[in-house]
Amino acid sequence: MAFQSQPAHDDLFARLQAGDEDAFVALYRLHQGPIFRFALHVTGSAALAEDIVQEVFMALIRGDLGYRPERGSLGCYLLGVARKLVLRHLDGSRRSVALDGDLEEVLAPEPAVDRDPLADLTRREGLEALRKAVTALPRRYREVVVLCDLEEVDYAEVALVLGCPIGTVRSRLHRARALLHEKLSLERGPRPSVGALKPLRNLI
Repeated sequence: MAFQSQPAHDDLFARLQAGDEDAFVALYRLHQGPIFRFALHVTGSAALAEDIVQEVFMALIRGDLGYRPERGSLGCYLLGVARKLVLRHLDGSRRSVALDGDLEEVLAPEPAVDRDPLADLTRREGLEALRKAVTALPRRYREVVVLCDLEEVDYAEVALVLGCPIGTVRSRLHRARALLHEKLSLERGPRPSVGALKPLRNLI
């Protein structure tokens, strides 16, 4: 999900600043999903992710963000704001929030009548193992996996979100994938690749 059509997004942002409510609705629809998924997978809490989304867009309405188009895309900037809020919540709790009961409800694939029940169960178990493995990663690795592999954000934009060089993004992602492979290799049953996270974008 590289943040393309930046001029169109910036036009919506300008209209929002002028008091256009429709522009806010359009921006919300464009950016709510990526922000929610990022917060969800980094914190492990659907409730906290919803709070993060609300805080980001309340700040957007108030004009507190100080966004400047020349510094990068609006989507990238909003993810950066979300990341700061996530860090504030995690630092406040002094630990990563555990997976809560809402997560399975949010992420579980919808049942289909033409599916093989055994195959569906196997797939669910594999995705659940992958989600748990991602959640168990240290935060700096969790962030790059969610942004690069789930949201497919461009490395340069991920570097802006995280405030680090592109080389650091690449090295963290390489290490994160190695840790995931090691973790999943120790588990029994199906071992989906990190790419298996990508379809989850359509389920949230």
